[in-house]
Amino acid sequence: MAKLKASELREMSDEQLALMLKETRENLFRLRLQAETERLDAPSELKRHRRLIARILTVQRQRQLQAAQNAAASATPPATS
Repeated sequence: MAKLKASELREMSDEQLALMLKETRENLFRLRLQAETERLDAPSELKRHRRLIARILTVQRQRQLQAAQNAAASATPPATS
């Protein structure tokens, strides 16, 4: 899995992000299990997967906040003087 930048993640759909998050969490679980039972070939993979999960969650949260902000802006009636 190549390192993805936040800008690349922002271009993905919500479904793609959710799927990637699930897969990355599963991979991290396997790596942690492997780290406990045997030696890892590349211990840096743990850090890389954790950071990718954080990036995905950040993009999802930004979208959630943007949607809430848009909903609040459209629900607020225009001010009249």
